[in-house]
Amino acid sequence: MKSKKVELWFITGSQHLYGEETLKQVESDSGTIARALDRSDDIPVNVVFKPVLTTADAITSICLEANNSPDCAGLIAWMHTFSPAKMWISGLKRLHKPLLHFHTQFNRDIPWSEIDMDFMNLNQSAHGDREFGYICSRLRLERKVVVGHWQDKEVLRAIGVWSRAAMAALDARSLKVARFGDNMRDVAVTEGNKVSAQLQLEYQVHGFGVGDLADAVSKVSDKQVNALVKEYGDEYNAPAKVLSEPAIREAARIEAGMRAFLEKGGFKAFTTTFEDLHGLVQLPGLAVQRLMADGYGFGAEGDWKTAALLRSMKVMAAGLKGGTSFMEDYTYHLDPKNMAVLGAHMLEVCPSIARGKPTLEVHPLGIGGKADPARLIFRTGTGNAIVASMVQMGDRFRLIVNSMKVVECPPMPKLPVASVLWKPDPDLKTAATAWIYAGGAHHTGFSQALTAEHIADFASMTGTEFVLIDGRCDIEQFKKELRWNDIYYHLNMG
Repeated sequence: MKSKKVELWFITGSQHLYGEETLKQVESDSGTIARALDRSDDIPVNVVFKPVLTTADAITSICLEANNSPDCAGLIAWMHTFSPAKMWISGLKRLHKPLLHFHTQFNRDIPWSEIDMDFMNLNQSAHGDREFGYICSRLRLERKVVVGHWQDKEVLRAIGVWSRAAMAALDARSLKVARFGDNMRDVAVTEGNKVSAQLQLEYQVHGFGVGDLADAVSKVSDKQVNALVKEYGDEYNAPAKVLSEPAIREAARIEAGMRAFLEKGGFKAFTTTFEDLHGLVQLPGLAVQRLMADGYGFGAEGDWKTAALLRSMKVMAAGLKGGTSFMEDYTYHLDPKNMAVLGAHMLEVCPSIARGKPTLEVHPLGIGGKADPARLIFRTGTGNAIVASMVQMGDRFRLIVNSMKVVECPPMPKLPVASVLWKPDPDLKTAATAWIYAGGAHHTGFSQALTAEHIADFASMTGTEFVLIDGRCDIEQFKKELRWNDIYYHLNMG
């Protein structure tokens, strides 16, 4: 994720009516803004300045060029002067990359004592961007609009959020998900139409028998196992007695085999299921945790939608403070004065969300009928977080996000799993009610690095329905929103 070059192209609209001197100034000002965005710590990708666009042919050409560039994640468009919007129709109709409409102007303040008609003719963003905004709306074009001066911190933050979503959308174009085994039998929410997912989200989902994974595991050498076991001892709280257990060595063998399989196939996400472990000694737990920490998406019980979503969230969160993990709402604390959700899973929680150094242990699982598996055990730091769920509603995909506050978790000496305790916004009763009305899954992507805005931007780019459960959630209004969305998507598909 860190090595691949990703670009956002900064494009500026104008016209020849103003003369060459004005266009030179437009180009100079636009270049200054593009370079400032490129230098911003809030924007994790390269912002590339492109020549000022003054004709329909030039606009169409840059849009087609962006479509075909493997490095271009999206366009940032600004109208320095008035750019007649009929020139933009052909290009925007063909554009298949995300678009951010940046409504700014070069000068922050009006020079009250110096302003004249030359200044007015040059600085026309106040109505140039409205012309551009009209044609985007007329074309029903999904885009993000950011308003404010280009040096404003909140403006840079908003562009940074959008740029991270654009990175994830670009990554999704080549996202391959490996499914080891099928879905957990008779479960509904983890099923879905993989053709629809590839048409809309561009996720490519490939199924493999668990024997394919077992074969890769069988080819792992003792030297590879020894190297991984040493790595475990260096990175985690792992006494020599634990490291010497056969279960640890088997976990290392599974990790090396799984990693080799994923790398060879170019996969960025994967699923497993405890109902399909033929040929494996234990359910992959430690291997899954460590692969997630390296940026892979994961979904348990064959949940390919959550695996793909988690990969996209990992891309968006790269370099931000806080971790991102596969998660499940496991059980509730229903004390009326202190309601909370305990999030966990059997084994597969990413150590990127750990507070402190995780502990490596081996314990019985009690499900799946295999040997006791190895896993990392830890608790999560307190603070703001979100959970996100991707579900298929038949005619569309829906992204549901709930904001929350992670709180201190009491000791649980008899529960040897990684876990996190949170209080959902606005409260557990309201949040759970809304989640269930929306059809949210029990599997989610959990993140202390991302906000709901990141997921909303990603949903917009991928044509996915987005619903938010936050501190302002009202159940009756939320139910109406879901009904209105049903009408919108029914008509929009027509």
